[in-house]
Amino acid sequence: MKRSVLVTALAAALLGGGLVCEAPPAPAAAACTAADADVYAPPATVPATPGTVLACRSVTLSQVPGNLAMSAWKVLYSSTDHQGRPVAVSGTLAVPTAPWAGPGTRPVVAFHPGTLGLGPQCAFSKQLAGAFQDEYEGDNIAALLKAGYAVAATDGPGYLDGQTHRYVAGTDSGHALLDIARAAPAVPGSGLSRQARIGLWGYSEGGAASLWAAQLAAGYAPELNVVGDASGGIPGDLREVAAGLDGGAFSGFLADAAVGIQAAYPALPLDSLLNDQGKEAVKTARSVCVAGTVTALAGKSIKDFTTAGLTLDQLYRQRGSDGRTWGQVLDAQKLGVDLGTYKIGFPVLQYRGALDEVIPTATEDAVRTAYCAAGVKTGWKIYAGDHLLADNQAVGDVVSWLGDRFAGRSAQSDC
Repeated sequence: MKRSVLVTALAAALLGGGLVCEAPPAPAAAACTAADADVYAPPATVPATPGTVLACRSVTLSQVPGNLAMSAWKVLYSSTDHQGRPVAVSGTLAVPTAPWAGPGTRPVVAFHPGTLGLGPQCAFSKQLAGAFQDEYEGDNIAALLKAGYAVAATDGPGYLDGQTHRYVAGTDSGHALLDIARAAPAVPGSGLSRQARIGLWGYSEGGAASLWAAQLAAGYAPELNVVGDASGGIPGDLREVAAGLDGGAFSGFLADAAVGIQAAYPALPLDSLLNDQGKEAVKTARSVCVAGTVTALAGKSIKDFTTAGLTLDQLYRQRGSDGRTWGQVLDAQKLGVDLGTYKIGFPVLQYRGALDEVIPTATEDAVRTAYCAAGVKTGWKIYAGDHLLADNQAVGDVVSWLGDRFAGRSAQSDC
């Protein structure tokens, strides 16, 4: 689905703790000859070394506009979840065909897409290759490739067969983004260096993931040469975001968050709290992509889905089998907390739309304030559009900002 089609669908809906480890270099795969199904098949065992290439396949990215000359691969690689357990994650690597003309080796942008939905067909790697079309960030990928940068785009954890995407689970997503940057040089034919300068980028769900990657990079992936992170439309406080979504036009994203967080933290109660309508909503959320999520679940409230008619505050007090409550788990995903522990040694660019109707602007602004207070060199920009449009409006500025980081130019702080 092109961006204009998604805008139409959304408009219709409106109207109607990081693990510390220094991983050795990821071993290179023998060849990229895996069957497509093998990229999405969970391995029986996953290597403990994050960034190991487990399978790869050459592909054509039909949904990246501009008919750009590139080599591209679907990739299955190892990562680590928030409990330190090895997991496999899928993604895409794209490298321009033209030789890198800049200084040093070709830079790599590790990219996390915005919300795509929980259905297995929604994986960004499948959509970029044209198997399904409901994504809206092909322009972002094209702009990076035109600038000469390699793009390592994770699908995020949980898009393999039989799994559920761990939507807005911070540490899991941050690890997945850093680990595809680790895996990229090990893909046969990529021509990428392990010493390449790395930029991080994401918007909305991807913005939270890229900021988590920024916070975790020094402790989790210290060998990566990360030089900057650009994050927009940031759902920094999931409680605040949920309050804005519940019962509104975009309440489907709240359903996605409940399902995704419970997939990452299975001790939390979910199915036992749901009535028949709630079970049907979860079934829908697990099967559709972003436009279907918005249109099918618009206007629904958590009260509609639970046997006890729970409010959000009552849901947050529900305790899981490990003793943690929903509220405690959501608070653990909050960005801008404990920045004395999460050392960020590179500049960050944060941005949002002035008319953002999905993420409360107060929580986006609060993340920026927290980063500035912690001494992180933070750029800041507000665009005239709403949540979806601001993603596209920022593309040129973000690519230029990343280019300055790759060139070693000093970053401006707007704190």
